[in-house]
Amino acid sequence: MSEKEKYTKLSALGEFGLIEHLTQGITHKNSSTLKGVGDDAAVLDYREKKMLVSTDMLIQGIHFDLSYTPLKHLGYKAVAVNVSDICAMNGIPKQITVSLALSNHFSVEGVEELYAGIYAACEQYGVDLVGGDTTSSVSGMCISVTVIGEAEGPEITCRNTARPNQLICVTGDLGAAYMGLQLLEREKSVFAGRSDAVQPDFSGYEYILERQLKPAARLDVVRLLREKKIVPASMIDISDGLASELMHICRQSGVGCNIYEEKIPIDYQTYKMAEELNMNATVCALSGGEDYELLFTAPLELFEELSVLEHISVIGHTCKASEGCYMTTRDGNTFELKAQGWANFKAPETAEK
Repeated sequence: MSEKEKYTKLSALGEFGLIEHLTQGITHKNSSTLKGVGDDAAVLDYREKKMLVSTDMLIQGIHFDLSYTPLKHLGYKAVAVNVSDICAMNGIPKQITVSLALSNHFSVEGVEELYAGIYAACEQYGVDLVGGDTTSSVSGMCISVTVIGEAEGPEITCRNTARPNQLICVTGDLGAAYMGLQLLEREKSVFAGRSDAVQPDFSGYEYILERQLKPAARLDVVRLLREKKIVPASMIDISDGLASELMHICRQSGVGCNIYEEKIPIDYQTYKMAEELNMNATVCALSGGEDYELLFTAPLELFEELSVLEHISVIGHTCKASEGCYMTTRDGNTFELKAQGWANFKAPETAEK
């Protein structure tokens, strides 16, 4: 390449643009590959059931900060966020593999703590640890988890199968994990470089801290929906913020949406922390990320049944793509939704925390 030719920076494409760029010409060679890149998990056809496979990496300094993240919690989170991908496909997780890259700064006891969290999550979600790899790193830690799940063919739910005039539903509450992160970052900056630093008092904020440090995959909701014989029309987990994930469903399904601010479930501690930091709790729910709740669409006739189920909120409806993607505020105004959640490969000057 000559000096006049320029390389394209990763920030020009972003994470999802890079994935699309690298995989746009991909073709499947095996009939057992039903669905590949582009959803929360790949779908493989083996015997009676369909297999679901997903992989995620957590990188020190990018996805976690060991100055305030206990290794046991980190191990648990590494498993939970992968299990969440299987839940997002309406599947049941069965096995995981764990690969680690470690620098020589870590001790055997530290890695034991990490694995204590991994084993605790395996027990919680009923999955088996069946393999992995360990190697050295020149800087910090990298954790890569692959999860394998299963589902009957008709049960599998993808992102691109929403249709106009469907309910938009979310599980749990939103914005808490982001507020937990903001609290931890604030305390880190307060105590940075202080020799007299003491343990900060987090009383009254236990919930938002747990949502950041030890998130829960909503396998309970997947089981509840199966019990009620409800199969979502489309689904995704909320790792990058409600707005970003809803835009994924809309773009891949070719629909629009309208959600209502007053219907978005937000916990009291999230409101309280947002007020302390002079932030808008709704914006945090829309763009914060790492909640790992489920976002799904369902037929309108299921409104009464879904609206009374615990841990599920109906927050809006889909519409024709030509009608756009909007949120109606509490005072009756509307504004266009933008995907402003976490984005990998952002240019340094515009990168978010």
